[in-house]
Amino acid sequence: MPDTLFPLPPQEPESEESKPSAAPRVMRPERRQMELRPTDLESLLPEEHKARVVWAWVERLDLSRFYAKIRSVEGMPGRPAADPAVLLALWLYATLEGVGSAREIDRLTREHDAFRWIRGGVQLDYHTLSDFRVQHESALDELLTESVAMMTCKGLAQMQCVAQDGMKLRAHAGASSFRRTPRLREYRKAAKAQIAALRKELEEDHGASSRRQKAARERAVREREQKVEQALREMERVKQAKRDEDSKREARASTSDPEARVMRMAGGEFRPAYNAQLASEVKSGLIVGVELTNSGGDMGQMPPMLEQIERRYGQIPKKMLVDGGYAARRDIERAHERACEVYAPPMTHARGACRSRPSDGPGVRNWRRRMRSAPARALYKLRASTCEWVNARLRNRGLRQVLVRGLAKVRCVLLLHALAHNLDRTARLAPALLRG
Repeated sequence: MPDTLFPLPPQEPESEESKPSAAPRVMRPERRQMELRPTDLESLLPEEHKARVVWAWVERLDLSRFYAKIRSVEGMPGRPAADPAVLLALWLYATLEGVGSAREIDRLTREHDAFRWIRGGVQLDYHTLSDFRVQHESALDELLTESVAMMTCKGLAQMQCVAQDGMKLRAHAGASSFRRTPRLREYRKAAKAQIAALRKELEEDHGASSRRQKAARERAVREREQKVEQALREMERVKQAKRDEDSKREARASTSDPEARVMRMAGGEFRPAYNAQLASEVKSGLIVGVELTNSGGDMGQMPPMLEQIERRYGQIPKKMLVDGGYAARRDIERAHERACEVYAPPMTHARGACRSRPSDGPGVRNWRRRMRSAPARALYKLRASTCEWVNARLRNRGLRQVLVRGLAKVRCVLLLHALAHNLDRTARLAPALLRG
């Protein structure tokens, strides 16, 4: 049967003369044309967007401590302050997205729909964002307790079993900023002389603009002198931690971040860093405790974390999962006195390390006996799947090197990461809690 019902005429080859000689017609972009696009911020994001989840979580928190610090009040002169709920939501959402720079958040609030939605037209700049991040340590600390209590009341978190681990954070200081005591004293002497010269020049100058410039230079030198003074004070603490005289003579302190210490990192290199201590509840994966030190080791960090958990929630965890770096005998005894069982491998893998010794106290004897059993070793495996997983999540969100200096400010950054992590766990474990 033929393919067609009737024969088609043969196609003639297209000649050069039959081809169109005119240019093809296309629609070219016109980017200078003014457009009026009526829209509102509320319609920019879908109902299930992460930014809406962050805002719903922030609305459930008690932010009274943030509002108490605002000086602009009703009936009094002064410019209205930016809403702390907006600032907190911006930092939490930025943390979840791996953004840790105040300048970058400021840019995103003008260009990114989710950040624009959270901002909601509130006037702010990167200075406001940067100051908010580091000026509310105690308030952020209370919010961490509230975030865990919110899940505990729903039965989704229990303080029965907690895992603790340390994580090194690179400091915002270079290795070349560490100096010995003689060089620090030279810097202090030079800074004092420079301040005196600037003040004398400022008194003799009659130009207003020049005076302002010299005052700014004087302020910069004065701040440098303060950092050198702080570095000299920190030097005494560094020397006290050294054991032999040669190590004390070689001790150094940073002129840019005096509270930072050179630590051995996970890759084996030595960097200026801080030691972040995180305690995570095994059942829910929530971060229940946060501490920051400039000690390079984890030895002695378990008792302060137990005290912090008791202060926050009024109870001590029944089981504490830690690695061998925490297994100091005195710390195990202190945990035993508080009715907390420590699950940790011995620091040495020598044969008979888990056998009781005459010098052992009751807590250490129970710990050695406990770690010889198969159920204890099986329970200890939960440590890696809890705190190591939490640490990896924080690393993936950019918690590798902090952009602020000093223990207090770095701890604020760590608290924001802990709050963002707990927010994410709440959204996954109890989504109805954020809709109710």
